[in-house]
Amino acid sequence: MRLWRFNGGLPSLAEHKNESSHLPIEAAPIPSELVYPLRQHIGNAAKPLVKAGEKVLRGQKIADAHGLISAPIHAASSGVVADISDKLIPHPSGFSAPCITIKTDGLDNAVTPTPLADYRQASIQELIDTVREAGIVGLGGAAFPTAMKLDNQSVVRDIKTLILNGAECEPYISCDDRLLKERAKQVIKGAEILLFMLGAKEAFIAIEDNAPETYQAVQLALKEHANSIIKAAQIPTIYPTGGEKQLIKTLTGKEVPPGDIPANIGIVSINVGTVYAVQQAIEEGLPLTSRIATVTGEGVTTPRNVEVRIGTPINTLIEFCDGYSNTVERLIMGGPMMGFALLNDEIPIVKASNCILVASKQEVITEKKAMPCIRCGLCASACPANLLPQQLYWHSRSDQFDKVEGLNLFDCIECGCCDVVCPSHIPLVQHFRYAKSAIKVKNHEKHQSNVARDRFEARETRLARDKAERAERSRKKKAALKGGSAKEEVAAAIKRSNEKKQQSSAETTK
Repeated sequence: MRLWRFNGGLPSLAEHKNESSHLPIEAAPIPSELVYPLRQHIGNAAKPLVKAGEKVLRGQKIADAHGLISAPIHAASSGVVADISDKLIPHPSGFSAPCITIKTDGLDNAVTPTPLADYRQASIQELIDTVREAGIVGLGGAAFPTAMKLDNQSVVRDIKTLILNGAECEPYISCDDRLLKERAKQVIKGAEILLFMLGAKEAFIAIEDNAPETYQAVQLALKEHANSIIKAAQIPTIYPTGGEKQLIKTLTGKEVPPGDIPANIGIVSINVGTVYAVQQAIEEGLPLTSRIATVTGEGVTTPRNVEVRIGTPINTLIEFCDGYSNTVERLIMGGPMMGFALLNDEIPIVKASNCILVASKQEVITEKKAMPCIRCGLCASACPANLLPQQLYWHSRSDQFDKVEGLNLFDCIECGCCDVVCPSHIPLVQHFRYAKSAIKVKNHEKHQSNVARDRFEARETRLARDKAERAERSRKKKAALKGGSAKEEVAAAIKRSNEKKQQSSAETTK
């Protein structure tokens, strides 16, 4: 098939995938404790459904979605809820947040799954509700609630193409590669379910050309499945070809306009791990309680891909991979380009945890002294989002956020290409993250101000209306009282006139 080339990118990053991809997926053990941050997806934090001391089963919903953009959370094993309190969470901020902690009992008792007998006999809404109840989010790292994505795009828009994103362009990460090698049939079944839900006419499973064995495994599964509208596509290994917009450009030649979403041009892109989770929810009745994650780096003794229960502390995974080596320097969640450092190894695996990089000193990007920008333009040439990093940098530094927004800052995927090629070692992505955060805070404050203004104006309107109503009631009362006095005077006058008539008549009679 014909392929296109997106702007920029880095074709020569060291891959470091063989360290973990040559071993089959293994199931990590049940930890003694499971920790569930209530916010492990984009949107509102989930609301707890359990209390301390309550017994739970594997697959039981322990926190429910709160609002449209949210996702429920399910227990990954049976046990007792120890507490609901603030704990350190996997986030670049290093902050703590509310978490449900479960002390596991080792029995792993589960709720009875309720799969759909035949998804083709179900309504689209029923399928979407099943995905929603399963707590599925984007497992490629974005963690956007999948049901919300499918609901908007299947009902409102005309979707023609489904893309299954198996392009792990970032170094070290190989969990999707192992998934496709070992469970391609289930991924293909998941693709069929999504094609049915979306009404799409074609689907592509995107695999980078540095994984020929994976491509062959998928091709073999497709032949056995005999589905002609699902095709495997080998794409060039260029970082970040796994980015949603970059992958769409590579496969279709279409570009998603700035600030827009792929559905508006008839395309939906979903990570292969998410597709597998959809298949498990629909055909097996299983909520999202585990995921495949890569544990790798020179700092761990045996790098491998593991199927790990969500909520498992990272130190349990490290122990399962035969512990730390003597070169460990830093723990990173995600890859070396877009991941973030962790403060300790007691932090739990969450739905978005696709990789734990146990990095040595040689693998960690060391801090370099930033020098003045020399306006070489290499950052613009490398930017896969067609942005102008120089201008974004200058305006971010001077807090000119209106100009930054005008330059489509929020189209930046924070891939780090500009940082890598910058000869002045300017931490461009850090400046862009700062500007994004500042704009979000400003917009939130503006929203709060607007809400407060609307509330004040509504109150003033209500008070003015109440005052006018009181004045009107007072006027009517006075008018009523005045009208009553006039009637009394008329009656008295009539009475006096009648009395005079009677008196005059009496005198005449005499």
